[in-house]
Amino acid sequence: MLTHEQIWRGIDRLAERHGLSPSGLARRAGLDPTTFNRSKRRTREGKLRWPSTESLAKILEATGTSFREFVALVEGDGNPPPPARRLRMRRLG
Repeated sequence: MLTHEQIWRGIDRLAERHGLSPSGLARRAGLDPTTFNRSKRRTREGKLRWPSTESLAKILEATGTSFREFVALVEGDGNPPPPARRLRMRRLG
């Protein structure tokens, strides 16, 4: 299961990996610079705010990061995952 903390950690790590602040990452993706500010991660009442899938897609595209790499940033220590293995398929005739 993904947690609120993990998703935001992944965004912070992605920004750091590209030498950006969370605001700089948002700008690079064409988003409002305050989109990923720490102050916007919870409402005043303490309710968790999650980034939208659209925002995540934009930052991945802007940084050339695959979803698989992002998941590694979310779940792991920030190191890129090993390359995906491709399986050969035989065509049945």
